[in-house]
Amino acid sequence: MGRARYTRGTLLRELLLILVAIMYCLPFYVVVAIAFETTAQAYKTPLSFPLPPHPGNFATAWSTGGDSDLGHAMKSSLIITVASVAGLILLGSLCAYTIARRTGRLSNGLYILVVVGIILPGQLAIIPLYVGMNHLGLVGNHLGMIVLNVGLLMPLTIFLYTGFIRALPRDYEEAARVDGAGVFRTYARVVFPLLWPVTVTVAVIQGINIWNEFFLALLFLSGSHAQTLTVALYSYVNGEFSAQWNLLFAGVVIAIAPILAVYVFANRRVIDGFTARVRG
Repeated sequence: MGRARYTRGTLLRELLLILVAIMYCLPFYVVVAIAFETTAQAYKTPLSFPLPPHPGNFATAWSTGGDSDLGHAMKSSLIITVASVAGLILLGSLCAYTIARRTGRLSNGLYILVVVGIILPGQLAIIPLYVGMNHLGLVGNHLGMIVLNVGLLMPLTIFLYTGFIRALPRDYEEAARVDGAGVFRTYARVVFPLLWPVTVTVAVIQGINIWNEFFLALLFLSGSHAQTLTVALYSYVNGEFSAQWNLLFAGVVIAIAPILAVYVFANRRVIDGFTARVRG
């Protein structure tokens, strides 16, 4: 079998991909470059990387803001993201296991409702959600935002888990039941460990969605002690950093650094979660 020829069309495709990559990387470069500039440099030469850089912008952005400083907001974002992802994994995998392993109209009907839940935007129910959660005392605190995230993101979680579980062979579960294991023990000891690839996929995708959530966090957490990074940065735009883009972009870099590091570390696992299959 001969080697593939490197043609003019191949060169054009590579150049096109390089151009697309540059277009995607350019906004990130602008944010990082301005984050290391002084205020004067940010207005005069925003696209040139400063030499020497000014890392003090990050310390200023981190410590400024009182009760709304980025350190407090990052702690709040971390609590909400970790707790929401844990709830989605636990409840979503259990619901998906039930839907995937039971046959009948009820199971198929529930799966259709899950798909509909993915299609319908959550913003349609914002007003009744806010009224109901306000009556329950779930506005302006971590618990309310966690419950909201788990409820709104549950359809996609169940959808991902159901597709993966349906591809799993039943031999392991049948062997566990022959040994006397019940449904929940079979799920916990046999099924859930096999869901590692899709669990990482769910954790990364939903973690990014929750960490970057702005609209719901603005409505339910704005002005409270539990506001997240996105809401804190928004308050900086309308407040003391409105004319200091270097400090604002330093805050943006601080906000995206943790979730970007998680995604880079787990990127391969996310792909495996969409493609992996357990072989008997």
